[in-house]
Order: sequence, then C-alpha cells, then structure tokens
Amino acid sequence: MPKPLIGLTTYLADAQWGEWELPAAVLPSAYISCLQAAGGRALLLPPDAPEAAADVVARLDAIVLTGGEDLDPALYGAQPHPCTGPPVRERDRWERAVLAAGLARDMPVLGVCRGMQLMNVHAGGTLIQHLPDQVGHHGHNLHGGHFSPHAVTTVPGTRIGALLPGTSQVATHHHQAVESLGAGLIVAARTADGTIEAIESTRHRFAVGVQWHPEMGFDSAVVHALVAAARSTANAGPYGAAERTGRTGRGPRGVVSTPVS
Repeated sequence: MPKPLIGLTTYLADAQWGEWELPAAVLPSAYISCLQAAGGRALLLPPDAPEAAADVVARLDAIVLTGGEDLDPALYGAQPHPCTGPPVRERDRWERAVLAAGLARDMPVLGVCRGMQLMNVHAGGTLIQHLPDQVGHHGHNLHGGHFSPHAVTTVPGTRIGALLPGTSQVATHHHQAVESLGAGLIVAARTADGTIEAIESTRHRFAVGVQWHPEMGFDSAVVHALVAAARSTANAGPYGAAERTGRTGRGPRGVVSTPVS
C-alpha cells in the first residue's frame, strides 16, 4: 500500500541559493524530514487560486498548515497591532481555502503555529496580536530566528493529552496566540501563563492545532498521529490514495462515508 500523501503549505518569499535570488515557494526541510520519518510522503502546496483548493485537496490524504507570517487581523475583525507583521493575503486566502476543503472531506489536518491560529480564525475565533502585552514576558519568543524550549501542559481527555500526557518541553517561537476560541474547538494544552498551546476540533476525526513546532524534534507523537490518521484515510477511501490507485474494491466516490467523532 502506498504511503499517505500529505500536503504542506509553504511560504512565498524571496530566496537565495547559489548565485540566484528569486521569488520562491519555500519551507524549512524539517517539516518534510519529520513527515518522512513518520512514514508519510510530503507534497508542497504553494499559494494558488483559492478555487483550486478543492481539486488539490482531493488528491491528498492529510494536510499540514505550516508556520509563518502573522495572519491579517482583518480576518478576525481587528485592527493591526504595531507589532503585527504585514499581511500576506495571497497565502491567507489559499490556506483558508485548503483548510475549508480538507475539513469538508473530514481529512486529517495538523496546524502548526500560524496554522493553528488559522484554524481558530477560520472557526470564528480571534487572536492575541502580541503576547508580551498580555503575559508580561517574552518567553514564547526568546530569540529572533531561533526556537526555544518551553513547557506545555496538556488537557486530560483530549487527543493531544493522550499523545503527550502531563507536562512536556516543546519548541516555541511565536508572539501571537489564540484569544477567543472558535466554534467547535476545545483547548488541548496551555502554558503556565495560561496561553493556549493546542486546540482540537470536536466536529472532525482529526483536526488538531499546536502552537509549538513538532517538526523541530522535541516531540514526534503529534506527527506520527497525523500520519497514522492519513494512512487510515488512504486505506479507507473514498478520497484517499487507495481508491486513487484502484485497490480498495469499493464502490464509486461518495458511497463510503468517513466516520466523524
């Protein structure tokens, strides 16, 4: 059986390699290597027209909404804070469309940092635009351009709580966070200062967001859980790789439903 195909959203930025400096769709390789180590196949999803999202997502078994720039505060009805970065609207529009298409199919979704924030905003929630204003310290982003370890405590009875019970050290680098929680989401982890560090959907079988960066190797349980969920999608159809390669023995698309917990 083929390995599950997992789409990862990307930056669209100027990049330099060798003698070249050009606009590029880029993503830190840690995202790719951690998925490969967990048994998945990675496919990069650079920003595209939002109307293309449904067709792209139909070819996947799971989605990772990766980290990156601040979301446009207009998406949740707020004015920009002085410390909020400039909007990257092309990426915002594309990733919202990818997320919506994935959730409509009940496809496994993992949101990482910005990706978790996007999941919350898509569900109608809001963001704290600059955490130091709220928590009084810079512990969530100690050094620009570097990840730092900090402790998160998971909520018993949640998916994340089962994967990482109790308190764990994770890799952090963010200055924004969830403020009001979106509809259908629950808190799955916090830091000691009360910042929400993980969320989960109660309406989908695997839709999880973490504020930390599991691709940096502090924890692999979340990535392995995503790949396991993607594998079940690929094996079961109606949208996964098994059906695409004609090996499920199932009926036409839409006959077999995906359970929702």
